[in-house]
Amino acid sequence: MFMACCFRVKVETSKHNVVGREEEVSSGLSYKAASSFVPLTSRTEDEVLRSNNLTCFTINEVRAATRNFHPDSMIGKGGFGCVFKGWIDEHTLAPTKQGTGFAVSVKRLNDKSNQGHSEWLTEINYLGQLHHPNLVKLIGYCIEDECWILVYEFLTKGSLDNLLFKRASNFQPLTWKIRMKIALDVAKGLAFLHSDEVNVIHGNLKTSKILIDSNHNAKLYNFGLAKDIPEIDMIDPDMVYIQGPYDAPEYKLIGHLTKKSDVYGFGVVLLEIMSGKRALDYNRPRWENDLVVWARPLLINKEKIYQVMDSCIEGQYSPHEAMEVARIAIQCLSCNSKNRPNIDDVVRSLEKL
Repeated sequence: MFMACCFRVKVETSKHNVVGREEEVSSGLSYKAASSFVPLTSRTEDEVLRSNNLTCFTINEVRAATRNFHPDSMIGKGGFGCVFKGWIDEHTLAPTKQGTGFAVSVKRLNDKSNQGHSEWLTEINYLGQLHHPNLVKLIGYCIEDECWILVYEFLTKGSLDNLLFKRASNFQPLTWKIRMKIALDVAKGLAFLHSDEVNVIHGNLKTSKILIDSNHNAKLYNFGLAKDIPEIDMIDPDMVYIQGPYDAPEYKLIGHLTKKSDVYGFGVVLLEIMSGKRALDYNRPRWENDLVVWARPLLINKEKIYQVMDSCIEGQYSPHEAMEVARIAIQCLSCNSKNRPNIDDVVRSLEKL
């Protein structure tokens, strides 16, 4: 059964504003959700591609926009494949010369990818219908010459992972205020996905899946590439599930994802935002390898919480603010999923800050 249900959303756009200026996209967009749910498994590929407002690019258009996937245009690489920076016209969406028009991110599935056509279609099914200021905007796709390509809005500051953990001589660490804004944006994006009208589980929340625009607005992406989520009674009890640093304890035990699993992942991200440390880092002392395990006892102690906080933002927050964010993180990181807050409660708590 496909548990992360999809549904029809009416997005009032035209070719003129499908890209939109970054500041306009980030300032807040209205969205409407229909009451009927349409699981992806009950729809053909043609039905999915026809039911959204996305642009179907030709392979020649994509090649022209990325200078034929020139190595200098490559801005990232992941499980899906390589991501290239391209340029298109604001009004016609036709490819333009480098540096003119609007920048886009072009993600191309490679032949050796462990993710395939069904995941590509799932991403289109989700982001072709869901529209929210804290979700990355999918502009279009290409399916030609056995190429599976997705074209997104380009966010100038890249991933939160890069902004938090990059350490270069000219690196300017994120301020406390900006970190809290990003945390709130991420929570709002999850709250939209978890709403009764949407009912989608991200399932893969981590700092590398959060992109930041020029105004430090945070947007989620890549949730549509998650595989179908099995019902709990369909899971093999003898199977051992490998747990990553963002995965909730119950996923390790039974491989079952819920909205509270996303809340746990958010707790890990929030802890990384506070500390400036990766969730898992074997370059740290052995007892600090696992950030959650090391930080848990320190977060509840107002005399020791400074050991967790990033030294780069010392003096930018009050002890009360630090303890309040720590309280939210501890609740989200509860080993018992029933004790974790709903993401709406997290949004309200962060808004108070």
